[in-house]
Amino acid sequence: MADIAQAAGVSVATVSKVVNGRGDVAPHTRARVQELLHQHHYLAPVFRHTEAIESPTIEVQFKGGLKSYVAETLEGIIDSAAELGASVVISKASRAPHWARDLVSAGRRAVIAVTSVYTTAHLNELARAGLPLIVLDPLHLPDSRVNSVGATNFAGGLSATQHLLSLGHRRVAYLGGPTMAVCNQARMHGYRAAMEAEGAQVPDAYVRPGEFTYETGLLGATALLGLREPPTAIFAGNDEIALGVIETARARGLRIPEDLSVVGFDDTSLAQMASPPLTTVRQPLREMGGAALRTALRLANGEKVESHHIELATELVVRASTAPPREETSTRK
Repeated sequence: MADIAQAAGVSVATVSKVVNGRGDVAPHTRARVQELLHQHHYLAPVFRHTEAIESPTIEVQFKGGLKSYVAETLEGIIDSAAELGASVVISKASRAPHWARDLVSAGRRAVIAVTSVYTTAHLNELARAGLPLIVLDPLHLPDSRVNSVGATNFAGGLSATQHLLSLGHRRVAYLGGPTMAVCNQARMHGYRAAMEAEGAQVPDAYVRPGEFTYETGLLGATALLGLREPPTAIFAGNDEIALGVIETARARGLRIPEDLSVVGFDDTSLAQMASPPLTTVRQPLREMGGAALRTALRLANGEKVESHHIELATELVVRASTAPPREETSTRK
């Protein structure tokens, strides 16, 4: 405030009056001070209010539709906030000018990002605003300034593939999400590690990237099942992809799991509602949401955290979508 007062040619008291909305400041002086406050990214000290400290508000932003993965993660955040006496505001990811500063002005203490991608420019704006950022299950390798919460994706990919191999499958394909997504890479590497350890071949055509969507399952399974030597099992990068695989198989007259075994990832409510119920890797989504909320509150209170990244354990959940391969299985119909 002293620097702004000097630049504006006024006293610190005058700057304070402008900041606090006092009316006894000449219009042209007020305009000059407000412009300098804007240029210096000045933020009013809203965190000093007792109410803001006792009941912190966390902004939770997500991108895309409110799918099962997002909904279950949000449930974990909301439940933990209720237990800890915090408030949560849920919004679609915004990139409006000065959005981070607007969040601070509205009393937000930290930001939790679910399926949202932040560029260096976004991170710089958050840093200027003094807002901690916690990313859930990051799609990209996070900046060193970013705290994140995820799951043991490599171990999950390993266990999913080992399960299929233990049933006797050797022609196992991986149908995943975006190539550069960190979680997808880890699941794929887990799959490859299990196949290599077993001495099972992985043809290039058996590994297909896409998006974490039902449509990827439909299109990817069509390509895989149309191969000269199609897989007898498909490990899908998430439950939505797995449901797309099951639908494509059904449309081709194939039975799950008699003709094709399918494994998903996440264990959302979709996995239990699938027909047949889906074997999948459980990602502890609610627990991840809770961990993100607790980390956000600690950072908002100026505390240090032991690690920039937290990983929670995954677990294979075996249901009815996997079985040993038939001796003369042929998935080309």
